[in-house]
Amino acid sequence: MRAVVQRVKKASVSVQGKDISKIDNGIVVFLGVAEGDTMEDVDYLAEKIVGLRIFEDEEGKMNKSVQDIDAAILIVSQFTLLGDVRKGRRPSFSKAAHPKEAQKLYKALIEACKKKVKAVEEGQFQAEMLVNVLNDGPVTILIDSDKQF
Repeated sequence: MRAVVQRVKKASVSVQGKDISKIDNGIVVFLGVAEGDTMEDVDYLAEKIVGLRIFEDEEGKMNKSVQDIDAAILIVSQFTLLGDVRKGRRPSFSKAAHPKEAQKLYKALIEACKKKVKAVEEGQFQAEMLVNVLNDGPVTILIDSDKQF
C-alpha cells in the first residue's frame, strides 16, 4: 500500500457536483492499494497515519499527531499512486490491486483509523472525484508499506 499524507487546513470531496465529505484541520490520505497487499499492510499504515507527528507543538516543532490534536482524517482511494512510468511516458497500473480487493483493503483502513481517531471521512471508491485540498505548510509525506521491512 502506498499513501500520500498531506497536512491540511481543510479538504473536501465532491462527486458529480455534490459534496460527499469534508474536514477542517487534519490530514488527507491518498491511498493506492497494490497487488498482494494484506491486512498487515492496513495495520501498518493505520498506525503510521494516526501517529504521524506532523503537527506543531507549542514550540513550533512538528511533534504532534492527528490523535494528539483531535483532528480529522479524509481518506481517498487513488490507484494512480501505483502508476509506473519507468518505461515510456504512459503510466502502467499493472501493480495496482484488482478493484474488489482494493476496495476491501481501502474500507479496512478507514475502519482501522476510525478505531483510533474520532473523525474519519472518505472519498467514493472508483468514482471520478474532485478533491479540494488547502495544504498546510505544505507538509506532504509518502508512506509505503512495502518499505516497512
